[in-house]
Amino acid sequence: MRVVQHRDRRRRARWRRGLWGGGEVLVTVGAVLMLLVVHQLWWTNREARQGAERKVAALEKEWGSGSSASGGAPSASPPASVSPSVAAKAPGSARQRSYTPVPVLVSGTPRRSQAYAILTIPRLHLRVPVAEGVSKPDVLNKGYVGHYPGTQQPGQAGNFALAGHRNTHGEPFRYLPALRPEDILQVETKAATYTYAVDKILPQTSARDSGVVRPVPRSLVRPSYGYDRPGYYITLTTCTPEFTSRYRMVVWGELVSMRPRPRG
Repeated sequence: MRVVQHRDRRRRARWRRGLWGGGEVLVTVGAVLMLLVVHQLWWTNREARQGAERKVAALEKEWGSGSSASGGAPSASPPASVSPSVAAKAPGSARQRSYTPVPVLVSGTPRRSQAYAILTIPRLHLRVPVAEGVSKPDVLNKGYVGHYPGTQQPGQAGNFALAGHRNTHGEPFRYLPALRPEDILQVETKAATYTYAVDKILPQTSARDSGVVRPVPRSLVRPSYGYDRPGYYITLTTCTPEFTSRYRMVVWGELVSMRPRPRG
């Protein structure tokens, strides 16, 4: 009888040690996962935003443009606090252009991953570098917006198509769903500032819907969205819904004006 009780005590002790060890493993795994989440949702945003702000400042210094015309560095505050769009009050519209088409004022072809322009979206309080290509490690994960290779350059006839993260790594396009028709999109280069007005919004399409970045953009998945005539377009794409990459959201705009940069 005593031997049996001793065995039971040892068995229970082993169970307790096993449960305790398993609990420690689960706590450790949970802590590691929490650190990974903090890294993705906070640290990558912080690092990417700071890097993007430095690059904007460097481009402005290179161009001799001084401080930002739109009020400085981008804000991470949600668009609900932003005043209504100024685009509706601006002269010209997506269908009544106030410019005469001219050759694009971009000198040469940007190198791969080179930041060569600045995208400003007043409604989103966003001011972010535009770099050549859509590589995650070399462009998007730096908090930049990437230019789809093979699409046109700012102000050029056709489609100037861009991609940006919706979440993490600076998430420049997190609040893209807040954009409305006639909102202003400005693209600055060393030579000129191009102003576009938001015209059409495609809430969701396939990640492989290549039609949205064609010279005359039109969705291949949802053909009722897009254009049927040549023009001067800008396309913004990002992942949707949030924290997934299954689908894409698309915003299209048309060029309304071009202002050459004053030469010093």
